[in-house]
Amino acid sequence: MSKYTSFPEPTDDHNPFQDPAVTQHSSNTGYATLDLYNPFDNTTGSPPPYEASCPPVPPIPAQTPPSRTTPTEPRNYGSYNSQTAVNVTSAELLKKQEELEKKAQELERRERELESHSLGPGASRQNNWPPLPSFCPVGPCFYQDINVEISQRFQRTVYILYYFWMFCTCTLMFNLISSLAMFCVDPSGGVGLGLAILWALLFTPCSFVCWYRPVYKAFRSDSSFNFFAFFFIFFAQVVVFVIMTIGIPGWGFSGWIVSLAALQKKVPVGVIMIMNAVLFTAQTAMGVFLLKKVHNLYRQTDASFQKAQAEFATGVMSNQAVRQAATNAATTAAQGAFTAPR
Repeated sequence: MSKYTSFPEPTDDHNPFQDPAVTQHSSNTGYATLDLYNPFDNTTGSPPPYEASCPPVPPIPAQTPPSRTTPTEPRNYGSYNSQTAVNVTSAELLKKQEELEKKAQELERRERELESHSLGPGASRQNNWPPLPSFCPVGPCFYQDINVEISQRFQRTVYILYYFWMFCTCTLMFNLISSLAMFCVDPSGGVGLGLAILWALLFTPCSFVCWYRPVYKAFRSDSSFNFFAFFFIFFAQVVVFVIMTIGIPGWGFSGWIVSLAALQKKVPVGVIMIMNAVLFTAQTAMGVFLLKKVHNLYRQTDASFQKAQAEFATGVMSNQAVRQAATNAATTAAQGAFTAPR
């Protein structure tokens, strides 16, 4: 082993720091090392400053920190500013508030309807129209409550139809007054006055029963048969409105022809009759408008002519008088067939 390997003797004190490559750098006095500095030596001055020999570092450009928005600060997402966002939020809140108010009204209406039905399915509600005083011997004939029986979607239309019926009644009463004024000027027009009284007494209740009640029941129960009954009768009523507006002499209507003729005889009476003719004209225009409006609403519902036929057949067969008459007729026919001579 000693032939190929040589180890230093243990007596050799080999110091690695005495290597020439190390001593030539450590002997340089330009470096402030611990070998050259004695902290307890007061005779010497301060230790030489340490001068780094590394290359200078290039200056770092100043960077501004990114601005952060506070939680309460509205953010800008592009073309929408904070004011637009606030306006949109306010509009949405108002829309939701309106929807909640409509739902509250609908719930209140349903609650009143349930309270009105609390008497039981077999009990009938007390009639409240026409509102007559308690001392009157004749009581109300119909039950009517638009807020309870009519859906909120059609309440406004039914109210308009009801007020239109009242307007027609007032127009007929004014026609009676104008015909009376004409009779005072020309006594030969007594026929017109008599017919004016007849029309006022006839059209007022008949119009309520024949076209207002059918449209009321049509919107109440979505009845196709009542819709068709209203269209047929109200169209005839509009034709009568046109005749009233024309004012044929001797028919009892203070229309345009009679009014212009009365204006030549007596100006005050003619003015009154012209006012009546204007009311008749407005009545006709409103009648045409309401007929078209109800027809548009009818087309939005599930009503149809087939349903009207089915409702008519069901109503006829469910009528006790009709069923009794049909039974009697069938019994009589059967008895006649058996008792007939052969």
